Amino acid sequence: MRVLAVDYGRARTGLAVSDETGVLARPVTVVERVRSEEGMGRMLREIGELQPDRIVVGMPLTLRGEHGRQAAETLDFIHELEARCPIPIETYDERFTTAMAERGPSGSRRKDDAVAAAHLLEGYLRRLAG
Repeated sequence: MRVLAVDYGRARTGLAVSDETGVLARPVTVVERVRSEEGMGRMLREIGELQPDRIVVGMPLTLRGEHGRQAAETLDFIHELEARCPIPIETYDERFTTAMAERGPSGSRRKDDAVAAAHLLEGYLRRLAG
């Protein structure tokens, strides 16, 4: 099962994908301004090219595990994506993925968004594996 991870951000949205076995995760790209028509179009093209069986979107919960303003915006994005994409979408707690990506050696904020999506995907795949 191929899974696409989405680390949503208003300015930049990171994407990562698993291999077909659902074991390995790799950063793919960053989509700029995904809530714009152009950005959503690029997102849908990426989904079409990667052909995932499932999409997992990072849910930015507060440190207390609650839904805040950013989580509400992420849910709005998910609803917009669901209306335009038939692939099942679920969420996964992403509280620490961006911080982990920023500690990495990439040196580029742009690349960090895709790396954060890969960290999110790795956690999600570990949970699926039990």
